[in-house]
Amino acid sequence: MITNRPLAGRSRWISAIIVCVSGVGLAALLGAAMTPPTAVPLAAVLAPTEQQDYVARRVSDIVAREHYRRAPLDDHLSSLILDRYLDSIDGGRSYFYASDIAEFEKYRYQLDDAIKSGDVEPAFVIFRRYQQRSRERMSYAIELLAKKPDFDVDESFNFDREKEPWPANAAEMNELWRKRVKNDALSLVIAGKQWPEVVDVLRKRYEHVAKRMDQSKPDDVFEAFMNAFVLSLDPHSNYFSARNSEEYNIQMSLSYEGIGASLQLTDDYVTVIDVIAGGPAAISGKLAANDRITAVGEGKDGELLDVIGWRLDDVVQKIRGPGGTLVRLQLLPAGAAPGSAQKVVEFTRNRVSLEAQASHKAMRVIQRNGRDVKVGVITVPSFYQDYDASRAGAKDFRSTTRDVQRLIGELRKDGAEVLIMDLRANGGGYLPEAESLTGLFIDQGPVVQLRDTTGRIEVDDDPEPSIFYGGPLVVLVDRFSASASEIFAGAIQDYGRGLIIGQTTYGKGTVQNAHPLNYTIFGRKPDLGQLNVTIGKYYRITGESTQDRGVTPDIAMPSLIDANEVGESTRDRALPWDHIEPASFKIEGDLKPATAVLQKLHDERTANSADFHYLHDDIQALDAVRNQKTLSLSIKVREAERKHQDSERLARENALRTAHNLPPLKSLEDLKEDSAAGILLDEASQIAADFAVMAPHKTGPTQARRIPLAQ
Repeated sequence: MITNRPLAGRSRWISAIIVCVSGVGLAALLGAAMTPPTAVPLAAVLAPTEQQDYVARRVSDIVAREHYRRAPLDDHLSSLILDRYLDSIDGGRSYFYASDIAEFEKYRYQLDDAIKSGDVEPAFVIFRRYQQRSRERMSYAIELLAKKPDFDVDESFNFDREKEPWPANAAEMNELWRKRVKNDALSLVIAGKQWPEVVDVLRKRYEHVAKRMDQSKPDDVFEAFMNAFVLSLDPHSNYFSARNSEEYNIQMSLSYEGIGASLQLTDDYVTVIDVIAGGPAAISGKLAANDRITAVGEGKDGELLDVIGWRLDDVVQKIRGPGGTLVRLQLLPAGAAPGSAQKVVEFTRNRVSLEAQASHKAMRVIQRNGRDVKVGVITVPSFYQDYDASRAGAKDFRSTTRDVQRLIGELRKDGAEVLIMDLRANGGGYLPEAESLTGLFIDQGPVVQLRDTTGRIEVDDDPEPSIFYGGPLVVLVDRFSASASEIFAGAIQDYGRGLIIGQTTYGKGTVQNAHPLNYTIFGRKPDLGQLNVTIGKYYRITGESTQDRGVTPDIAMPSLIDANEVGESTRDRALPWDHIEPASFKIEGDLKPATAVLQKLHDERTANSADFHYLHDDIQALDAVRNQKTLSLSIKVREAERKHQDSERLARENALRTAHNLPPLKSLEDLKEDSAAGILLDEASQIAADFAVMAPHKTGPTQARRIPLAQ
């Protein structure tokens, strides 16, 4: 998560922006934009640029000076970097030969010196070999489509090759790919496609893979290599290229300047997935889902550049641009065949707000003691803040705290008696937003402690003492709740201010500082990307770190997320758990007696609950799939396995429907939604209703509007 930290009293955390995110990857985004593509010719020879050599040296200097681990960039780290880089580009060990890996061994103890000197050519040597092997594999895969495989042969495909050796020779490699292609084909056959259709689908798939590989750019290679370096220190330091840095900042601010459209690449066409409400495209009504963008032009008279076959990020960057400027798109309308008449539409770019990723509310009504209890639910997907707007002094800048404060006010007006803050899958965001959001629910006092690289400790307080909401509070978390979510949940728990329910959280207790790497030379200021480097650890006010262990809920509930696969404790090179001295704070409530009662009511309610029986059975079925490492390539075996799995799932779904007096489904095709999705929120609402009727709670001064709301 990213947050704007005021410099006053924050001398040890001065660098522009502090980041606190879970390390869950950033999706390549949405709608309008990226940079004018300098289309890379097919099979272009990739080589590092002088700017990248400079950035490598600068990243090395920053890491040596600031990284919390203080690990020297030496031969030991060089060895880790090589292994991580190879895994990042061929983690499935399906492209490189063992002989390639043996050849790369000469770099094992040289990469530290290469980074420090700014000579990153070894990374490009390795990647160029990967490009070569990828082309070879795609050519071979396409050759295999000339003959239909024998799907009656009982053999298996090992798809989990992370710890397997690299193929020793061409025969081993070809056998691996024979089974891989056969598995791809079998999946389509089982889905009902005839062999000619299978060939057509797979040929296009493999051709597209080859084409994307040939469209690789130096930035792609450099970013992968720099991340191999910093991720060898801890799981949350990252290097972003200039383009991905822009996407990262969009995610943090929930806004960007463009036309407001979500895009994806489909068969060489950049295709509209969705039009974002409130954006220029939605307001104009000129763009629709499944329209295909064939050309982009800048301004009224700019040349329309054909973008068929371009990388998605290049097209996005071409469409995005400063607010108030004009962009023209040439469109092949949804459903129209290639070669059909096209149309040209124009849009004036503007600021686009990503409302779907902002906090939002709902009201649920639960029966208790013969009356309705209104349960307000606020879902917080991330801790965001429009940092640039805030820094510019805008009165109506977007932030999590402002949005939640407004939503609480609306729920109050609608009669909510208890509040659920749903932080499931919230991976973090701006640290000050976690602090100010916590402050809505506590009177005053510390929220989090931070220890920097030198060991110095800083205590961050509630920025504006007074309570905005003092009523009963429940915080719902899961294994994907991380970083800023853990700061918030931990503080609420430590103050006795609310009840934490769900699953033990992720365990990400480190802080990252964001370093924009721009520099000025000869009057130009090229964007060289951004380095997020781990500079400290944060601790609860009790002195306990959330690092590795996370926040343990007061009432635990089952989850489909496997804690053995997800969480800081599963991450390579994660920093260890520890603790420091507690901060001075005053507990606002003792919830232990209430928790014991609520736990008992929860246990009684769920012991014979059809919903929870369904959930437990679903988890068992999912665990069986997770433990599977190979697939049969026999069509009879695969169809029998699928039939068995579908039959079991249909039985689970119908048992649940029967319990809710719903008619049974004839097949899974009739299932319109995931039944497990709402079960945990349903039970959280039941717990919240119990909590609301147990005892009176202070409501807090409703007039204490901690942060002025935009009018």
